[in-house]
Amino acid sequence: MNYVLDLLGLNNLNFNEFLWVSFGTIGQLVFFSRWIIQWFSSERSKSSIIPVAFWWCSLIGGIITLVYANHIGSFPFMLAQAIGIIVYTRNLILIYRR
Repeated sequence: MNYVLDLLGLNNLNFNEFLWVSFGTIGQLVFFSRWIIQWFSSERSKSSIIPVAFWWCSLIGGIITLVYANHIGSFPFMLAQAIGIIVYTRNLILIYRR
C-alpha cells in the first residue's frame, strides 16, 4: 500500500489531508463520469444527446470540487467551479420546468 501511495505522491499526507485529497478525487470522478454517461447515452440512441444524469453529475461533482477548491484555497479553481455550478443548475431548472 505504501508503494502505491508513494507512487501517487500521497505517502507524506497525514490522515486529515488524505481524507481531503480523497474527497477532491471523488468530486473529480463524479464530474468525469458525466462524459461516460453522455457517451453511452449517445451510443445507445445513435445520436448525440445530453441526458439529465449528465447535468446531475456535473452539479454534484462541481459542488464537491468547489468545496475541495475552497479547502486548498485556490481562487481560480473555485471561480471555475462556481460558474459551472450556475450553468448546471440552470440547465436542470430548464429541464424540470418542461
